[in-house]
Amino acid sequence: QVQLMESGGASVAPGGSLTLSCASTGNPRSLNYMAWFRQAAGEKREYVGYVSNGGNTNYAASVKGRFTISRDGTRNTMYLLMNSLQPLDTAVYYCAADSRRDAILEGRPAYWGQGTQVTVSS
Repeated sequence: QVQLMESGGASVAPGGSLTLSCASTGNPRSLNYMAWFRQAAGEKREYVGYVSNGGNTNYAASVKGRFTISRDGTRNTMYLLMNSLQPLDTAVYYCAADSRRDAILEGRPAYWGQGTQVTVSS
């Protein structure tokens, strides 16, 4: 059984930065790929990016160059560093994990966290 727990959500001003964390427990093979998704109010859940257990990353075009995903392999903790935040980044951010890359990219990972709220507003 895999459990994921996000932390670090907050309210920040436009142009600010924020780091989210995702702590995980469970079968390491189920954590081959750890990812971030987000969902704004009234919108569909959106893929943000992933990091593999080998450190490879992939990002959605909307965040590439502003967001950085990293991973502490020893603790299987994932981080999302968000820079140059904009009001459009306001959403609940979810941590997710799966053993397969295609499951992440197709938006159907097996494991999800509960989410943490990020609000970007002046």
